[in-house]
Amino acid sequence: MASRSRRTEESPEVEASDESDKVDASRDLPPWMRLYFYGMHGVTLDVLVSSLQGVVNDRDPKLVGFSSPYMCVVHSLTHLALEKVYSQKRCFEGRPVVFHLVFYPSVYIGLQLLTGKQVLSGAHLILHYLLALYFSKVFHKGVSKLRYHPSRSGPPPRRLPGCLRFLFFGMHGFLDEVAFTSAFNLVENSNRSLRGHTSLWSFLMYGSCSFVVEKLYLYLHFSRGWGTWRRLPIYICFIYTWELCWGLGLRQFGACSWDYSHYPHNFMGLITLLYLPGWACLSLYQDVLSNVLLRIRCTEETKTTSKRD
Repeated sequence: MASRSRRTEESPEVEASDESDKVDASRDLPPWMRLYFYGMHGVTLDVLVSSLQGVVNDRDPKLVGFSSPYMCVVHSLTHLALEKVYSQKRCFEGRPVVFHLVFYPSVYIGLQLLTGKQVLSGAHLILHYLLALYFSKVFHKGVSKLRYHPSRSGPPPRRLPGCLRFLFFGMHGFLDEVAFTSAFNLVENSNRSLRGHTSLWSFLMYGSCSFVVEKLYLYLHFSRGWGTWRRLPIYICFIYTWELCWGLGLRQFGACSWDYSHYPHNFMGLITLLYLPGWACLSLYQDVLSNVLLRIRCTEETKTTSKRD
């Protein structure tokens, strides 16, 4: 009886130790994952800024914005450099104002000049200064809370909140459309600038669609045991339905940014079977993204080095 009670008393400690081991198994996001996310985030900023400029100049409800795969790579590298700059924050201990308002913005604007961004006019200078403040006060702090759980034995202790997964899927939708339209312009129009376009509405479309498809994946794969090729038709039917519904809604306000009327096998110019292979590939890739996101969790506190600063 005594030995049994001793085991009972020790069990909470053992459980706490097991839980601690699970937490300790997590680590910083791998470099490839950070580069991927940084490029996607940079494309999102490009689309956001250019679409808002279009709204101011043309009052266009389509909210079309622009970026390119080249800029995606540039953003990945500059974001990585800015990450290294942010890590020097501890050198300004006791002088956070100097770091956030002077040093970091100066480095940020210098990097924009090196990448060919227009920052010489007063408006552009103010815009990039505000973006620098966003990076130093919000972006880097948020990324430092993300942890990667490489174990495949089960999900991490805490999954990413739904709002963060929605945000990821919306930004990834921007990246998908910019990559596709830039490749299309290169093949059909011989446009070597690789400039692609998308719409701010696509953020809501892709974010909500991928969020639902992820729910379908988790249910059909883990609960029902359905294989990939059995899930794929359901994904595609939902995607086409989602695109049609969004297109009908946006068209009522003149805000629909796509028209497939000149393509074969289209319906109302809003969906076309010509894009079926592309949607199938994106559906398969969606499962890959969902598996990656299942390995990421968001901590309540930043890393130890950040907390000391």
